Amino acid sequence: MEWGVGKKYYFCGIKKLTHPLNMTNKRFKMGLLPKVLIAIALGILFSLFFPDWAVRIFITVNSIFSNFLGLIIPLLIIGLIAPGIFELGKGAGKLLLITAGIAYFSTILSGFFSYFTCAWSYPRLLGNSLNSLGNIDMSGGLLPYFTIEMDPIMSVTTALVTAFVIGLGVTAVKGDTMRKFMLDFKDIIYVVIGRVIIPVLPLFIFGIFLQMGAEGKVSAVMGMFLKIIVIIFIMHILLLVMQFLVAGSIARKNPFKALFTMLPAYVTALGTQSSAATIPVTLGQTIKNGVREEVAGFVIPLCATIHLAGSILKIVACAYAISLSMGMNVGLDLYAGFILMLGILMVAAPGVPGGAIMASIGLIASMLGFDPSMQGLMIALYIAMDSFGTAANVTGDGAIALIIDTIKTKSSTKTVTLE
Repeated sequence: MEWGVGKKYYFCGIKKLTHPLNMTNKRFKMGLLPKVLIAIALGILFSLFFPDWAVRIFITVNSIFSNFLGLIIPLLIIGLIAPGIFELGKGAGKLLLITAGIAYFSTILSGFFSYFTCAWSYPRLLGNSLNSLGNIDMSGGLLPYFTIEMDPIMSVTTALVTAFVIGLGVTAVKGDTMRKFMLDFKDIIYVVIGRVIIPVLPLFIFGIFLQMGAEGKVSAVMGMFLKIIVIIFIMHILLLVMQFLVAGSIARKNPFKALFTMLPAYVTALGTQSSAATIPVTLGQTIKNGVREEVAGFVIPLCATIHLAGSILKIVACAYAISLSMGMNVGLDLYAGFILMLGILMVAAPGVPGGAIMASIGLIASMLGFDPSMQGLMIALYIAMDSFGTAANVTGDGAIALIIDTIKTKSSTKTVTLE
C-alpha cells in the first residue's frame, strides 16, 4: 500500500524500511515490549528510595507529555481515520457503520457480561469484605513542579466527526487536492508518532509507576480490593478469549495465536493507561495479524475512540461492588439502562488515562444515585485498575480489525465477481 509519498512502509518494525516508524533500525535494537517491561520494573523499584523532589521531576515530565498527547490526539484521529476512510473507497460509509455497530455491540455485551458475573461471584467470594470500601484514604498526592498547557484545537468527539466528514467527502468528490493534503498530513502524524511518542513512551510509563509507588495509594487500594481485582482481571481475560474466538472463527485464523500477537499492545496499554497513546503499537500488531494496512489504519484509531469493552466491564464491576456494599439497588432493570447509555457516553473517553471513569461519573451519579463521597470512592477504585480496562480495550480492537478485514475482503470478492 502506498502512503502518499510513494514509499511502502509499515508500523513497528514489520519490515526494515526507511519510514520513521521502523522499529528495527539501529536506533531501536531493543523492541518496545522489553522497554515497557523494564520501565515498569524500574518505576516500582526506584519508588522505594527516590525522594519526593526527584519523583516530582518525573511527574512534571509526565504532565507535559500528557498535555502534548491531549493536543496531538485529535490531530492523530483526523490524520489516520480520514485517509483510512477514503482509501477504503466508496464502501467506506457502510464499513464505518458496520465497524461502529460491532464496537458498540462488543462494548455493551461486555457490560452485561460483567453485571451477571458480578451478581454471581460477589456474594459468594467477597462476603462482608465489601464493608471495608468506605475506609479508603483518598488524600492528595505528589504534584508536578509546573506544567505547560497545550489546549487541543478540538475535542476528541469533534475530531472524530471531522474525520468522518473529510473521509467520506473526499470519497464522494473527484478532486485530488484534499486527498493529497490528507495523505501528507498522515505522513506528518506518522513522523510525530515515530520520532516523539514511541521513543518517549517508556519514560512516560516509568514516571507513571514511579508516582504510583511513591504515593503508596495504588498498592494500598489494590491490597484492600485484591479479590475484586482478581475477579475483574479474570473477566478481562475471558472477554478477550471470547472476542478472539469469535474473530478467529470469522477470519479463519488461530484465535490464540492472534491474541498472543496482540500482547505488546496489551502490555503497552498497561503502562500508558490510554487507548489513544497505544494506537501505534496496536496498529503494528494488528498488521502482524494479517490485517491489511488500509483496514488497520481505519479500524484501530476508530476503535480506540469508540470500543470500550474493557472499560465498561470494569466500571460496571466497580459500581456493582460499591452499590452492593452500600445496600443500594443492583437490579438488572437499573443496570441494563445504565450499560446501554454508558456505551454511548464513553465515546470520547479513551483520549486520556482514566478518561472513561471521568466521562461516566455524571451518569453514575444520575442513574445509580452515587453521592459525591461514593463518586470519589468509585474513582479511587477504578483508577487503581485503570490499566486493565485500557489493555483489554486495545487488544479487543485487534479482534474487531480481523472481523472488518474479512468483511471487506468478502465484499470486494463479490464486487469483482459481479463485474
